Amino acid sequence: MGIAAAARFIAHAVAGKQIALPHDLIARYPELDRATWRRGGLPVRVGGWCLGQKTVSAITLWHIIWLAPDSPFAEELLLHELRHVDQFGSITAFPVRYLWESLTRGYNRNRFEVDARAYAAARVRRL
Repeated sequence: MGIAAAARFIAHAVAGKQIALPHDLIARYPELDRATWRRGGLPVRVGGWCLGQKTVSAITLWHIIWLAPDSPFAEELLLHELRHVDQFGSITAFPVRYLWESLTRGYNRNRFEVDARAYAAARVRRL
């Protein structure tokens, strides 16, 4: 493996690889195009470790959404993560508040997770 190939391998292992969502999904949910999508990388692993798992299906940091290597392009999952993009954009201290919610209420009762699940379910029903 050459130096350039090794550098790409390391970059993909850490930051994942940027991907485009399928055109039919973007046609049904044009708002999904507002985020940057990546597959793999360290963020999904770290998220998983925080929950006692190997990986999470997806994780959002600001406007970038990382999907686990084996996560399907499931509409509710993608819309759920997009809601976190909106939360990052509308609440200045969102990362701190999200962590506090997770520590005090647990992941499933974290109000930002509850909101993201409700948003995604409602958006899929609307279609």
